[in-house]
Amino acid sequence: MSVTHALTGGPSRTYLMRAADALASATTTYAVPLLVLVTTGSTVLTGLAFLIEWVPRIAAFTVAGSLVDRWGAGHAFRVSNTARTLVVAVTAVVLLILPSTGGFSTAATLVFGAVSGLLAEVSFVAIETLGAKASRDMGSQAHRVQAAQTGIDQAALLIGPLLGGLLLLAGPTALLVVVALLALTATTLTPPTKAHTHPTDDARERSSLRTGWTTLRHTPALVWLVGGLAASNLATGVLQASAPITVVHHFHYSTAAVGSVWSAAAVASLVAIWISRRAIDRFGIWAVGASMAALVTLACLGAALAPTFPAYTIAVAAVMAGEGAMTVVLRTLRAHAIPAPAFGSTLAVTIILVLLPLPLAGALIALVPADSIPLLLLACAILQGAALAVCFAGLRRHRSAYDLPGHRARASASESEHVADAR
Repeated sequence: MSVTHALTGGPSRTYLMRAADALASATTTYAVPLLVLVTTGSTVLTGLAFLIEWVPRIAAFTVAGSLVDRWGAGHAFRVSNTARTLVVAVTAVVLLILPSTGGFSTAATLVFGAVSGLLAEVSFVAIETLGAKASRDMGSQAHRVQAAQTGIDQAALLIGPLLGGLLLLAGPTALLVVVALLALTATTLTPPTKAHTHPTDDARERSSLRTGWTTLRHTPALVWLVGGLAASNLATGVLQASAPITVVHHFHYSTAAVGSVWSAAAVASLVAIWISRRAIDRFGIWAVGASMAALVTLACLGAALAPTFPAYTIAVAAVMAGEGAMTVVLRTLRAHAIPAPAFGSTLAVTIILVLLPLPLAGALIALVPADSIPLLLLACAILQGAALAVCFAGLRRHRSAYDLPGHRARASASESEHVADAR
């Protein structure tokens, strides 16, 4: 497949599918707890809404990978978004009929959040599988596909909360109608199932979470990758969970300042993702990944030791910029390290393992006194740096599992030149 065809064909459609799906998910994730807060005024129910929305999301990964491997990624993506469209439409009608406040409206919103969250993760595994296929088809340009996809996800996280807040000004029904339209758009953009490779009967029988776990254990490069991501997520999770406490109680700024920190971080991340494409072309994927791992660690240390709010903001932006570029690297490596026949199942296992440190981060913030949070973040940053150093050292020893064709060719040519010079 030529690069030109890849850019104008499959990947372009996949980008549009991912954009519609990611924006629907980001808008819903933000809007459900806010909708509960607006209608009930209860912070307890708001926290419950967040919990009810995310528990099914994490649980969904236990089956999402198997569904994608058994049905095919395109079919799973279409079915999940069609179901989400129907769920959102029914919820919009229910909330239109019921009073704007009351137990039934709250219950309907909570159920909607739980079901929508579950369907969102099934569609995410499906679109990630399609993106990995497009990445592999691009050969040495695989990182460009991953950079585009990561940029789409980051943009959705930036636009989704803003869109949700504006739509809620017009009422819950307007919000749900737009989300339904986004999910429907993702459905209609999905090519016919026959355009994608169907899994074999043998793959249908073998696909399961156990299959993914077995594949992970027998792919050393992937083990190093998951270990590094998990350690990095613990530090990033502690940073994110502690940000409101640090900004409000330590630096004595308003809650609005917390939003400004993450807005700056989101912009920095998008810029870093754009730059990473060109950096990988010039320096290679391993060098860029290792450099970004060092940047993330140093920036996290800087956030822990920041003496002022501006310094803290810059450090957090640097952390998220490094995370954005490193995500491009790690997604590219993951797309090439996971065998295609069991991609969905193995991806689901890796996501579960990578997400597990996030609840741990929340628990640590809840247990540690506010004055000790900088020390906790410092410890997590040191752990992160050590884990990422070991991770990239391990990845370097298993480069054959993920090296891109063009990069391998350049490396071989460079080695030949060195041999010739030595002679």
